[in-house]
Amino acid sequence: MHDDTSTHHTGPAPKSALGPTRRLPARSVLTLLFVSMCLLAGCDFGVPDEKNPGGRSGSTPAHDATAAKGPRLQLHITDGQEHVPVTVGGRVSVEGGTLTKVALSTADGGVVPGRESSDKRSWAPSKELEHGTTYRLTAAATGFGGHRTTKTVTFTTLADTDRFTGTSIPENGSTVGVGMPVSFTFDKPITDKKTVESAIDVSSDSGQTVVGHWFGEQRLDFRPRQYWKPRTTVTVKIHMAGVKGAEDAYGEQEQTLRFKVGRSQVSTVDAAAHTMSVVRDGRTVRDIPITAGADSSPTWNGQMVISEKLVSTRMNGATVGYAGEYDIPDVPHAMRLSRSGTFVHGNYWGADSVFGRSNISHGCVGLNDVKGGGDSSQDAAWFYDNSLIGDVVVVKNSDDKVIAPDNGLNGWNMPWGEWTAGSAR
Repeated sequence: MHDDTSTHHTGPAPKSALGPTRRLPARSVLTLLFVSMCLLAGCDFGVPDEKNPGGRSGSTPAHDATAAKGPRLQLHITDGQEHVPVTVGGRVSVEGGTLTKVALSTADGGVVPGRESSDKRSWAPSKELEHGTTYRLTAAATGFGGHRTTKTVTFTTLADTDRFTGTSIPENGSTVGVGMPVSFTFDKPITDKKTVESAIDVSSDSGQTVVGHWFGEQRLDFRPRQYWKPRTTVTVKIHMAGVKGAEDAYGEQEQTLRFKVGRSQVSTVDAAAHTMSVVRDGRTVRDIPITAGADSSPTWNGQMVISEKLVSTRMNGATVGYAGEYDIPDVPHAMRLSRSGTFVHGNYWGADSVFGRSNISHGCVGLNDVKGGGDSSQDAAWFYDNSLIGDVVVVKNSDDKVIAPDNGLNGWNMPWGEWTAGSAR
């Protein structure tokens, strides 16, 4: 286009410049008239800008594309699918529209009631589906442009005998010590360890790297390289629905768990010196005289995590290979350190003189106490009241080997390189 505003003529232009005079067609005259009117009125010709890149007033490309494609129904399963988790089957959602009909029924025609969201964009059964049952699901939706979509699928939920479950500790919402690992125990042997481990995400708001380690085929523990940083939050996300862990073993769990890490408390037992030093947040808060395992039954060495707290419990030597040697029905203030029967506990049957001077136990760490455990001034009562599940008890200078990492929650005794090598990821 040339800008002809720079040239002015004071009289008629020469014929040689203008050429013969021509009459504009009627359509051109009307077009020019329309453009002139729109310029005066401020019409929008659809010029693209940042707010309206499509260049059409009152419409956006996303809206047009959605209207053209119609609503997108999500049934989250495929027609004929088997082993469908009951937490997934029957759920419906829609994008680019609203639901107009959802019908879920069993193979024999039994109607399954459901609940629709307030925005009519999702629907779910109002009760949990039955395991090992075939269902028929039909859903219909209408989109922005009036387009309609209908889908129908038939699926069979996971049979109760074909599922596996992982029981995990610590409990959701609990506060634990810095040594507490996240430990899963599965009720069936897992052969596809990589898939199962990848379905679990453990993270801390401290930013520590967390890695899993398999102990056999049914136990998976997660921990960072060093103890958890105090006063942080750990999140465990479990996405096991539909995961195949082994032949005829499918997962269903879908949940998020969180627990808090409390103050740091690490107590060190010196079996040779008959003492336990309790260090909290880097400061020694109490030195306690103890009695550890006798020469014939020494206490394990190594880092051990308190996994259970019992105000009172029965201890019978027959359960740990010492049949006939002891059976005490009311051991007070007992805190478990191993699966094989190692505890820190109150001892009311030993003379006061043994604590801090000699080792007489069958492998446990004994602290002075009274029968019934009712005296809060006793060392055992104080330690029990001031300990969390997940606190660490380190034993040194005992005439025994280091405890096995899988004997209790004691994976801290495994070097980091060996720990990470046990991950299936």
